[in-house]
Order: sequence, then structure tokens, then C-alpha cells
Amino acid sequence: MIEPVTNLICPLDQQPLQQHDMSWRCNSGHSYDIAKQGYVNLLPVQKKRSKDPGDSKAMIQARRRFLSQGFYQPLAEQVAALTLTDNASSVLDAGCGEGYYLQQLIQAAERQGKSLQVAGLDISKWAVLAAAKQDKRATWMVASNSAMPLADNSVDTLLCLFGFPTEAEFERVLNPGGRLIMVDPASNHLNELKQIIYPEVKAKPEQLPVNESRWSLTQEQRISYTVTLPDNDTIRDLLVMTPHLYRSSQAGRERAEGLTTLDVTVDVWLRTFCKQ
Repeated sequence: MIEPVTNLICPLDQQPLQQHDMSWRCNSGHSYDIAKQGYVNLLPVQKKRSKDPGDSKAMIQARRRFLSQGFYQPLAEQVAALTLTDNASSVLDAGCGEGYYLQQLIQAAERQGKSLQVAGLDISKWAVLAAAKQDKRATWMVASNSAMPLADNSVDTLLCLFGFPTEAEFERVLNPGGRLIMVDPASNHLNELKQIIYPEVKAKPEQLPVNESRWSLTQEQRISYTVTLPDNDTIRDLLVMTPHLYRSSQAGRERAEGLTTLDVTVDVWLRTFCKQ
């Protein structure tokens, strides 16, 4: 059975939130409406760094088109399999994007007949809107990883997939003995695309994404394989959905626009950490 994570807290005063019909409220009277698409915005205006923070609508649309073709399916399956070990009962995807990996996890849990409480948050309202449309059983929140609207010790598995860890907040919301599962690019990730859009590809130093004094590495797996992008639209979607679009030069983007097919390497680290 798939159920929502319900132990939310108010982003303004950190008091527990209770759901009343189509809103979440705290005892201080702060109220947050649940949108018709099934998500709640828990990112107060005063905590936004820009008018429309996070990934843009165009980035989310490109990522949905790209991921729907199955290029990252082997990775999603490995993440789901790892998450569902050790009798995971509650999962938060911190930086859930359009919900691709969490949806794959939900489907895997259903196939195995496992019960799971599920939540996803992202600072991009466009991402959460797209995610909520897929499955309304999960709790979907517009929120920041730097101030997650969840109670202390409230989830036993936290996912950070191609994201930016906020270690203090991750430690706070994880149960004692909880797990942090991370996916990060390895040295050869998307190298073929980088060689086209950048004048020089600099070697990426291999290092753990979190502080070893605060986290213990309990599992590490490198996942590498090659996919063929069949047309220019797909190549463009990959470029648009990543930060490389904004980091590349005009000349590099023009070279990518001229491609009709591209073999590209998926090369990532899948790691599990627990709190020290």
C-alpha cells in the first residue's frame, strides 16, 4: 500500500501541520492550500531567492520527454531495488524533480506488495506540479532542501538523486539508523556531450558528496552504460534538462544543434550513507 508522509511542519514556525480537507494548518493559524493537482506549496515568499526558483518549466518538460524514453531506466531500477531493501517504510525524495525516480520506486513497491509512505519535495513549482499529476497518493511539496517542512526523525530513507545535500537538514529529518541514498555523476558521465559543447572537458575530481565525519559510507556502486540518442530533439532535451545548457558557449550549443544522433555514456555513483 502506498500512503503519504503526513508528519509535516509549518515552514514559518516549525509547528506540526494537520490536514483539514484541502489545506494544511498549524496551531498558529498558518494555512497552506492543497492545489487541485495534489501538491502543497510550503515555500514562503520571504524564503524565495528569486521569483521562480529551481528548474524552469522548459527544463521540466525536456526532462520528462527524455526520461520517458527509458535512457535512465537501469539507474531507476537500481535506486528502487536499493531503497526497498531493509524494509524501508518511509521515503523522502529531496529534490524530486518531475517525480520520475519516485514513480519508479512506487511501482516497484507495488509489484513486491510492500507498504510505503512516500513524499517528494522540490523548490521548483513546475517540477512538483508535474510530479503530483502522476500519483496523488504521495505527499508532494514545493519546498527547499535547506529548510525541509518535515518533523525531526520523520523518515527512514532519504533520496538525493543528482541533487545538492544539505547535511544538517538531512540528519535532522532522518530517523536514527536511517539511510541517505545518493546518485552523483562519475567522471565519464555525459562525456560525449561535454566534448561537443565545451572547448575543453576538465577532469572531475572523485570525492564523496558528504562529510565523512558526519556520514558513514555503507554501500557504493558505480553504474556505467551507453545509450544512443536517436535524433536532435532528444539530444536537445538532454542539453536543456541539465545545467550544461547555461554553462556551454553559443558555439558549443550550435554544434549540438547540428547533431542527428549521439552515443552518450551514463556514468554515476550510487551510494548509501548512514549518520555517524
